[in-house]
Amino acid sequence: MVLVDDTGRADDRSRHEHAAAEVPRISKFHAPEIVFGPNSLPEAAHAALRLGARRPFVVSDPGLFESGWPGELLTHLKEAGLAPRLWCDVTPNPKDHEIEQGYHEYVASGCDVVLGIGGGSVIDAAKGVALLASNGGRILDYEGIDRIANPIPPMIMMPSTSGTGADVSQFCIVTDTERHTKITIMGRALVPDVSIIDPRLLTTMPEWLNAATGLDALTHGVEAFVSLAHGPLTDHHALQAVSLVTAHLPATMLRPDDASSRSFMAQAALEAGLAFTNAILGATHAMSHQVGGMLDLPHGVINGILLPHVIRFNGATEAERFRPIAQAMGLPAAAPADEAVDMVAAEIRKLGDEVGVPSGLGAIGVTEEDIPRLAVLTLGDACLTTNPRAASIDEIERLFREAL
Repeated sequence: MVLVDDTGRADDRSRHEHAAAEVPRISKFHAPEIVFGPNSLPEAAHAALRLGARRPFVVSDPGLFESGWPGELLTHLKEAGLAPRLWCDVTPNPKDHEIEQGYHEYVASGCDVVLGIGGGSVIDAAKGVALLASNGGRILDYEGIDRIANPIPPMIMMPSTSGTGADVSQFCIVTDTERHTKITIMGRALVPDVSIIDPRLLTTMPEWLNAATGLDALTHGVEAFVSLAHGPLTDHHALQAVSLVTAHLPATMLRPDDASSRSFMAQAALEAGLAFTNAILGATHAMSHQVGGMLDLPHGVINGILLPHVIRFNGATEAERFRPIAQAMGLPAAAPADEAVDMVAAEIRKLGDEVGVPSGLGAIGVTEEDIPRLAVLTLGDACLTTNPRAASIDEIERLFREAL
């Protein structure tokens, strides 16, 4: 069984027992250099110097700039003798034209190392700038897997939210503004060289963003654990993320300055990111990308709405995989697999209610008329390929309707 201690972290015994029951297979595990802990932000300057920076390109957004964190980073970079260039023209769900504008700014400024300080949108934009810096063209040209031909500039990422995992992942998610959808760019080249995770940065998130990114981390953990590409290394991180989010997300909503809970949520986001960048994801993300691209809404909120429905869909054929997840959430360890599926789905919906996430897609603007188009786009999303249960277009449409 999984034992959860008073920090919300799961015991490893059931994970080892579960792994032993499976046939080992070859797998790769991508990860950047990771610096973790309070007051670790100054390490970015040392990392930039090690990576050969002279004029680093710092990507952020207007909201985070107001919080003061980019200013603190610029101070550290200047004290190290560097001449940084700050670019803050990124909006949530970064747009193709924004990334291309950032690339032109990068070239015009003669920059070298790319730093991203912000949430997943900022980090994805920074990755897009780095990609174009050495490969050119339009960002939409790189949709798909391993389409990046030339090495890209070194990247250092500093997350300011506790959920996206973009700072350790091999993904870059971009909004295609012509098709009103999100595209996925995936490849080893997009794994940052260094991820610096300073939990202090999480204290300035607005409440809704804290809830959204926390549910995003939970979705990453659940989908990575049941993914067709999962393995013993990703399973460990996925279950740890599930346990930590369940135990600590509510506390960060009630006590935003609670340093301990913030550190645990920063760890949850990291563990979830390490899990999903290697095990990939599933139908929740494949569907969520389409809703987010169409309506420009917070990704984690959409995930929180969709995840319970996808869990029940996948659990109909893969119920046993949900027992360790239920145990990591502190639910009854001896429950039959089919009951574990329902308990996990219900507990996630309960957590969504607790942190203020709507119960249906209709509340955030999705209509019945949108569903056929959303379903078609979902079938083309790379995340669907590792979902543990194959899904037809009719089944995807039904999932969207159930989630309305």
